[in-house]
Amino acid sequence: MNYKWIGAVLIIAGCGGFGFSLAAGYKRQESTLRQLIRVLNAMEWELSYRLTPLPELCRQAGKEARGALREVFLNLARELDWQTAPDAASCMTAALQRSHDLPRRTRELLVQLGQTLGRFDLPQQLKGLAEVREACRSELEALSQNRETRLRSYETLGLCAGAALAILFL
Repeated sequence: MNYKWIGAVLIIAGCGGFGFSLAAGYKRQESTLRQLIRVLNAMEWELSYRLTPLPELCRQAGKEARGALREVFLNLARELDWQTAPDAASCMTAALQRSHDLPRRTRELLVQLGQTLGRFDLPQQLKGLAEVREACRSELEALSQNRETRLRSYETLGLCAGAALAILFL
C-alpha cells in the first residue's frame, strides 16, 4: 500500500519537474537572446569606432557574454585565430558544434551572424549585425507575449499530468 503512494508522489514530482524544466528552458532562451542583443550592440560599436579585427572582436564579445554564449564567442575567436576554416561562417559552425547548451533559435541566429562577419566591407557587416539584432528583438518580443501565462501553464500542466497518471495507476 505504501509503495503505491510513494510511486504516486514520484510520478507527480517527475511530471511536475518536467513542466518546471520547460519553464526554465523558456526563461533561459529569453536570457540568451537578451545577452546576444547586448553582445551585438557592443560588436557594432567596436566595429564602428575602432575597426577591431574579427578574432579580437569575438574575444571581446565573449567577455561581454555569459554561459554558453560566452563559450561560443571564445571558440569562434580561437577558430578564427587558428584559421582552420576558410571563412567566418565555417568557423561559427565549428564553434557552435562545441557548444550544446544553446537554444535552437539562438543557434540559428548565430549561424546568420557568422554568414555576415568578415565577409563584406564595414557598412555591410554593420548592416548584418543590425539584421541579426532585429531578428533577436522580434524573437524576444514573440517570447514575451503571454509570458507569465505560458510559464504558469507549463508548470501547471506538468503537475496535472503527474496527478492524472498517479490517479490512473492507483
